[in-house]
Amino acid sequence: MNRGEGGEPGGAVVFRGATVVDGTGAERYRADVRIADGLITGRGAGPDGGRGVGPDGGRVVDADGLVLAPGFIDMHAHSDLALLLEPEHPAKVTQGVTCEVLGQDGLSYAPVDDTTLLALRRQLAGWNGDPADLDWDWRDVGGYLDRLDRTRAAVNACYLVPHGSLRMLAMGWADRAPTPLELDRMRQELARGLLAGAVGMSSGLSYTPGTYADTAELVDLCTVVAAYGGFHAPHQRSYGAGALEGYAEMVEISRRSGCGLHLTHATMNFGVNAGRAGELLDLVDAALADGVDLTLDSYPYLPGSTTLAALLPSWATEGGPAATLARLADPAACERIRHAVEETGSDGCHGVVTDWATIQVSGVRSAELADAVGRTVADLAAERGSGGTDVFLDLLRRDELATTILQHVGHEENVRAIMRHPAHTAGSDGLLVGARPHPRAWGTFPRYLGHYGRELGVLTLEEAVARMTGRPAARLGLHRRGRIAPGYHADLVLFDPERVRDAATFEQPRLPAEGIEHVYVNGTAVVRQGRTTGARPGRALRRTDRGARAL
Repeated sequence: MNRGEGGEPGGAVVFRGATVVDGTGAERYRADVRIADGLITGRGAGPDGGRGVGPDGGRVVDADGLVLAPGFIDMHAHSDLALLLEPEHPAKVTQGVTCEVLGQDGLSYAPVDDTTLLALRRQLAGWNGDPADLDWDWRDVGGYLDRLDRTRAAVNACYLVPHGSLRMLAMGWADRAPTPLELDRMRQELARGLLAGAVGMSSGLSYTPGTYADTAELVDLCTVVAAYGGFHAPHQRSYGAGALEGYAEMVEISRRSGCGLHLTHATMNFGVNAGRAGELLDLVDAALADGVDLTLDSYPYLPGSTTLAALLPSWATEGGPAATLARLADPAACERIRHAVEETGSDGCHGVVTDWATIQVSGVRSAELADAVGRTVADLAAERGSGGTDVFLDLLRRDELATTILQHVGHEENVRAIMRHPAHTAGSDGLLVGARPHPRAWGTFPRYLGHYGRELGVLTLEEAVARMTGRPAARLGLHRRGRIAPGYHADLVLFDPERVRDAATFEQPRLPAEGIEHVYVNGTAVVRQGRTTGARPGRALRRTDRGARAL
């Protein structure tokens, strides 16, 4: 087992005089907390008079003036390759994250075959890079989770079976409903992934090929997910012009299938949705009142982040990356694309006419395009004396679809309203590649605590911690995680409530958070006194028909 430097696997540690915020939303209290053998073994005087830590407590960490909370759970992560390539994972451990949920947005690298893996590597290069030196030695969900266990990253990870990858395996990138045999293949592969330990299924309904799925197909697959006790985490069809209709469809799928629903990166973006978060929350409340098992997550920033290719109309991406690039070389197809993005609103841009001043390049694969990073498409067009769509198409061709972007389309009042909702959990949606990625990859969790908690008072400390710990652990079915209580796994973060804040900015997006003093994963320190230790005690957390278990 690779524990790295600076850990104390199995060693006892006492956090002396901590202010405990236990992940339940209950009021904070002062206590000593002892851990040993990867578990919380004792807790001093708390509201229930918990067990004392004893005089032989072990190594002592002075926690006076600091908050001890369960480790933060990132409900929407894009670290599928990062955990294999940079397993010390500083972006997340330095902000207190101890578990991530992978396989998001309907697209990831398991289950695959040789053909779909090559296509996915190309399609997802803007999200995750495309490392040529990585040993791609898995094809199914169980194999990927085994690979995570062999690698031993710094954090734990859960996995969602991606619907788009299922669809590729069964029927390629065809824009049609599946045949009965193709749907049965998807069901079988989904069941295999759930049996291997996936916690549910994700879908990406504005990304190819997930966008081609109709409601009936998703209901059918979600029925399988429900049978295994999982949940559906959709990137729905629109976060712009059709946002409310998209959310309503997801709720209807949950009602008809009996499957739990987690609305991932739940936002109301673009000008058409300014001030309309209340309408989304009314829909959520009605669903909850009707018995729908519903949660949601969001990130505490205004801009979104995705690939530039995601803005293309879905017809332009049918057939996969090679077919897309072929269309970008066809003048007639390019004119159709121009008409969609400039006049009618591309479904890839959520049905909204694209405003090139809001589209900022955050990363490129081709070194020849490095000067575009940090600039908007509108700026580049003005400099070149061309139209924004011309620059858009040129970047896609020259960077072979790998360009990543920020979309400056959010609204502060919507962000605050959604994070206040009792069903809310936290997710970064952070892409880790590119020259200037979105700072949410390094700053989401301390931003909730510092900016929205301490500075603005949108959330109390107890509310913020519950959204990042106990509530997501319950959604994931993680037994004995997400709380501070004897017998729970020692995934813990110790932070200074007066100093904690996100330091990452849009200009310097890879700055570690401030005020995160110690982070423990499975009882081993991955951050000590604000510095990473190099320890790698994480594991794949697998869900079985008996619940979640850690191998």
